[in-house]
Amino acid sequence: MAKFYVTTASAYTNGPPHIGYAMELIQGDVLARYHRQKGDEVWYVTGTDEHGTKIKRAADEAGKTPQAYTDEISQLFRDLAPALGVATDQFVRSTDPAHEKVAQALWKACEKDIYKAKYQGWYCVGCETFYTEIDVPDHICPIHKKPIEHIAEENYFFKLSAYTDRIKELITSDQLLIRPASRKNEIMALLERGLEDISISRDKKQLTWGVPVPGDPEQVMYVWFDALGFYISALGYPDADKFKQFWPADVQIVGKDILRHHAAIWPAMLLSAGLPPERSLYAHGFISSEGHKMSKSLGNVVSPGDVIAKYGVDALRYYLLREIPSDGDGDFSWARMESVYNADLANDLGNLVQRVQVMIGKYQKGVIGELPPHSHDIQPFEEAMSDLRFDRALAEVWLLIRGLNQLIEEEKPWELADGGKRADPSHLAEVLHHAVTDLIQIATLLMPFMPATAQKIAATFAGGAVHPEIGVLFPKDK
Repeated sequence: MAKFYVTTASAYTNGPPHIGYAMELIQGDVLARYHRQKGDEVWYVTGTDEHGTKIKRAADEAGKTPQAYTDEISQLFRDLAPALGVATDQFVRSTDPAHEKVAQALWKACEKDIYKAKYQGWYCVGCETFYTEIDVPDHICPIHKKPIEHIAEENYFFKLSAYTDRIKELITSDQLLIRPASRKNEIMALLERGLEDISISRDKKQLTWGVPVPGDPEQVMYVWFDALGFYISALGYPDADKFKQFWPADVQIVGKDILRHHAAIWPAMLLSAGLPPERSLYAHGFISSEGHKMSKSLGNVVSPGDVIAKYGVDALRYYLLREIPSDGDGDFSWARMESVYNADLANDLGNLVQRVQVMIGKYQKGVIGELPPHSHDIQPFEEAMSDLRFDRALAEVWLLIRGLNQLIEEEKPWELADGGKRADPSHLAEVLHHAVTDLIQIATLLMPFMPATAQKIAATFAGGAVHPEIGVLFPKDK
């Protein structure tokens, strides 16, 4: 049995989860379910990143202690997974005592590359990231488009520069596989310029909310040096059997805005600690809303719960996996959601399942009988999954769905059954059996993407008979 370890990034708890994080959770769930289908032993981890300046300021603004604030926000992220039909194996908080111990153990493992020095530089609280003058010549954050702060203090540094060549070799050779290719090109351009040493701690007088630096209670860890360790703290680094079984991670899913942290800083930390880097990174794009960046001031922030309430969990999963390009940015609009729901889900798939089960009930008294084996080549689907192209994999499934709809329109089973000149009971049974075989294969392929829908399709045709009580998949009265 092969192992498969997949993670999302740890979500930052300065606000409630939005639809972009929902997509990331769902993408991880698709990979976990897909590999479970293949018989792999899977471990799927997500969690929350709860330390840092931004969290402290958000808690202050809310009139709460950082712990009370993060307890509340972290629970929203924990609750989102089951609401999305996502089955994670573990949820890790960076404020968990076990995680904090691992963060300190990882620091000690990297001590040969850590030194103390005076620091002056530009810091974005929103990103919790230090930038160089080359990165931000105008002192404006490239992500948040807001002025960044100049910081001057003594803290600890990590010799990131020492790992430029090794990380470049890992990525060039695809030992650390970065997808999509555009993100690989992006990080390679950064590596060509050369990595610079980074500050990895803050003076406790400036930041009280963080993990203490081992042996120096006057310093706390810079949030990323703490947070990145969550991928191994989940497995009980350094000695637990689960760590020995599952590390290195097979796929780590992150947003494109934190690619540098995961494709440069994190591998360097692991190499410094004598650990193998993750095997692959998938950096997804951003989701806009009605053509604009999501913003509370614009009132266009999309809540996953609102979409689920109107269209259901699997409809949201389908939209985020099919309509948002796997290799770039995408957009959510309510009009497009309505169109996709009606065309792809209610008509193409839902109506197809309904027609087939009604015809078997009417023409074969609900009895399906023995079915032929699956006949469709799913290699293009498998290739899309191997390349983490969720949109293309679903497009392959919809080719089968639309092909079956076309077959039914061409064969016209109702004419084969009506006693007229085209009446042919044998061929009618052949057509309906073919339809059920295709639908069962479609359900199998859809299981990682739309698990509730796939289960309903399989249940409708289970046990050699149709079960109309399973009901309509996608009602049109939304």
